[in-house]
Amino acid sequence: MTSIGPLGRFDAEVTALRQRVETLTRQVSSGQRTDRQGDLTPDLPRALSLRAEMARRETYGSLIGEALNRTQATQQALQRLGSIASEFADQVAMKLDPNDTASLSLVATRARQAMVEVGQLLNSQSAGEYLFGGSDLANPPVPDPDGLPTGGLASGIAAAVAGLGPGTAATVAAQTLAVAQDDSAGTSPFSAFLTDPATGGGEARRSVPSGDGQLVAYGVAANRNAAAVSAGETTGAWAKDLLRGLASLAALTPASAASTADFRAFADTIRNGLRSARDAIADESGALGLTEARLTATQQRHSVLTDTLKAQLADIEEVDLAATLTRLQDTRSTLEASYSAIGRLGSLTLTRFLS
Repeated sequence: MTSIGPLGRFDAEVTALRQRVETLTRQVSSGQRTDRQGDLTPDLPRALSLRAEMARRETYGSLIGEALNRTQATQQALQRLGSIASEFADQVAMKLDPNDTASLSLVATRARQAMVEVGQLLNSQSAGEYLFGGSDLANPPVPDPDGLPTGGLASGIAAAVAGLGPGTAATVAAQTLAVAQDDSAGTSPFSAFLTDPATGGGEARRSVPSGDGQLVAYGVAANRNAAAVSAGETTGAWAKDLLRGLASLAALTPASAASTADFRAFADTIRNGLRSARDAIADESGALGLTEARLTATQQRHSVLTDTLKAQLADIEEVDLAATLTRLQDTRSTLEASYSAIGRLGSLTLTRFLS
């Protein structure tokens, strides 16, 4: 029969206490119950499920955040585009006067400068991606913004405006409309990708996944409306309306005022087209604002749920640091007492034991 002496029993207890101290020390240091997932059994399947759900929601939140960065940059561009349309509709075009042909040179200069700015705004980028280029993120939707005042669109509209005279205002207006709507190479200022129905011209708006099976559209293409519906004197697209109006203003010369009535009528066409662009841009910005609000709310929900999941996972994987520290201190005290007891037991003699 084998028996375990007092020293053997103490040694086993001390070993267990020492291992307990090591475990508690590691837990206090890391805040984790264990550094091995297998030790979490039987809670391991739930922990893995919680981690997967957290990762999924964090991914959606990150994607929405990136989309919101793009929409904010898009809003800034739309705000300036709207200001240009409003300025030329309500100030410049409103002041067109067949009896003041001397001012037309300045009007034309301002309009040409504005055309360049519109092209540059439509080439706005966020994180290196073109905002108004559809899925063609690496190439500008307006390939040559600086050349807009002399490009195919401007040249075609200038040729039409050159025919402005007695009884031709309606014809000239129709011709400028046709030029602005022309998507053929050499006339359209927009990229071949955007004007081709087989590529960007026929693709859906850029969207962001906001949840399982949920896509929220937020992209705005340079050559066509996204959510806005243009009305009145329009090509059907606010960007084309804006460029048409500016190119028409840039093409006016003193000879354009040869017929006072036709000049006034064509000035009304320009003004109404620019107002249509202004209103549609405002509608576009408003619709995008609603989309931003929806995405922000969805992102916040993902964040709240992620925090809840983190708390649930913490109950499985993490320790209560205050309680663990208290247990560590108690265990250390017990271990130190055990060491002292072993020392006294080891020095005990038969005489001292019997006395």
